[in-house]
Amino acid sequence: MKNLSGGLGAGFRQRYLEVVASIYIYNEHRGYTSLDRVLEAVRKLFPGDTDFIAAIERHRDDERKHYVMFKRWFELQGRMPLAVNRDYGHIDRFVGWVFGTTIDDLDTAAVASDPSAFERLCRVISLTEQRGLVQVESVLRNRIIRSDPVMTRIFQIVHRDEPSHFEPYCEWLAQRGRPQSMRSELMADWCIHKLLMLVKLPTLFLAFGAARMQRWPDAAEIA
Repeated sequence: MKNLSGGLGAGFRQRYLEVVASIYIYNEHRGYTSLDRVLEAVRKLFPGDTDFIAAIERHRDDERKHYVMFKRWFELQGRMPLAVNRDYGHIDRFVGWVFGTTIDDLDTAAVASDPSAFERLCRVISLTEQRGLVQVESVLRNRIIRSDPVMTRIFQIVHRDEPSHFEPYCEWLAQRGRPQSMRSELMADWCIHKLLMLVKLPTLFLAFGAARMQRWPDAAEIA
């Protein structure tokens, strides 16, 4: 594929960009809406830990900012994202693996009040965000992504923000002498990443009849 500017190359390029952006827009929306629940529990159970609360707030706001940037990219394209679900969510699969339930069914308050469970949640968030940093670095080396200046700028901003998304959870664990990761969690993260990149992304790319979202994920929030 020597020429990405026309014909089949242009179609491939556009499809690839849409698939990547659709997966990211799902994960960014899932991220900040899930952090809303984490924040609610942490504010209630650890009201004196203002630095940690502030760090989670910044993390949540960044996830929302990233979601809006991808949303704006689609708006500029004049189309809606492909409709993806939690099968494409790294955090969805990670929570399912560690806690045996979906994010929607996870009792965040109960997790936050159980030191062992909250420790696992911090590691899940931290490892997910560390994986995100590695993935964004890979994306920024991709010539198809770099062929779109707006998309490139979005990922540059995501890359800049990413370390502050896992460092507070690492610090919380370190302050309590708890491990930053467990072997089983590292294996789960690796398996989930490979599944998403080697199976789910190509499957969505080839699903040319895949439906598009009918409404933005945040439609109810801004109504």
